[in-house]
Amino acid sequence: MNRRADRVGDAIQHALAAMLLREIKDPRIGMVTVTAVRVSDDLRHAHVFFTVLGDQAQRARTLAGLESARGYIRSHLGRHLKLRVTPEIRFEFDPSFDQADVVSRLLRDDSGASEDPEKEPDA
Repeated sequence: MNRRADRVGDAIQHALAAMLLREIKDPRIGMVTVTAVRVSDDLRHAHVFFTVLGDQAQRARTLAGLESARGYIRSHLGRHLKLRVTPEIRFEFDPSFDQADVVSRLLRDDSGASEDPEKEPDA
């Protein structure tokens, strides 16, 4: 694994989070969280993973807003991080938080059923 790519990914993640909070005013971009950034070893490509509160339609609007701002984001990151080559950015929704929520609900539902002393076990 390339440690420089990891460091650049971390720097992109922090700079992008701050930019989304303070500078990007696109109404399509809601409560978005940058969950991870994976940068290729040659530092030319960056996959930005994000999650957003809301349904599938809100995710689509957020992705459209991020795609629309991609050029601005890339140029801002290039100036802010002072990289020789600013990576091409690709935005992807991170489903891991939704999956974790489903698992958490299943575990909560299962543990609630087993703790009810009045309920008889299935035979």
